[in-house]
Amino acid sequence: MATLLQIETATQVCSVALSVDGKTVSIKEEIGQNLHASNLTLFIDEAIKSAGLVYQDLDAIAVSKGPGSYTGLRIGVSTAKGLCYALDKPLIAIETLKMMAAGFIVENPHYSGLICPMIDARRMEVYTSVFDISLKVKESTSAKIIDESSYSDFLSSNTVTFLGDGSAKCAETLNQENAKFSASNFNSAKYMSVLADAAFNAKTFEDVAYFEPFYLKDFVVTQPKKKV
Repeated sequence: MATLLQIETATQVCSVALSVDGKTVSIKEEIGQNLHASNLTLFIDEAIKSAGLVYQDLDAIAVSKGPGSYTGLRIGVSTAKGLCYALDKPLIAIETLKMMAAGFIVENPHYSGLICPMIDARRMEVYTSVFDISLKVKESTSAKIIDESSYSDFLSSNTVTFLGDGSAKCAETLNQENAKFSASNFNSAKYMSVLADAAFNAKTFEDVAYFEPFYLKDFVVTQPKKKV
């Protein structure tokens, strides 16, 4: 019986869940700016206590590995690695976009189209991928600038549901009949439960010392605007 702590910090959602054998038993999450640094460890403690467990009961730590916010991913992964070192537990990394697609499937079990999770990057750019309902990758993860022709090959013959915090800004641009949009939050650690449990059973663990988040793009430091 695998008891897993799951951490999701790739977007503005700060989310922590506990799962036992792939079933979520506890969750603590909140959406807002700059929450991760101050709230993540508190949420972890609350989620573990609300499940009636202690840290030593954990079998592994699972973390959303990206792509997504550079700062959010760095905080989530460093916290997960710290717990793995302290507790001598293995580290599991779950791709963020796949977790989002898995969440949509859980909430929409009769859906038969394609799923396109999107994480907001900047302007009309998103981090995105396309999955079918078995979570098979139909288009690999990339940073994509969205225009009227984006996904036209998929949309010509399939219903495609776009989701995530990057999808809302694309709704007017992707205005084809087969394009659907979900406003629900799928950046939740509870949607990691089945994927993390499968990874644990397959012993798909990361090297705690060398694992880094999947940033997809290099972090760019910009100079603040001068005040007049």
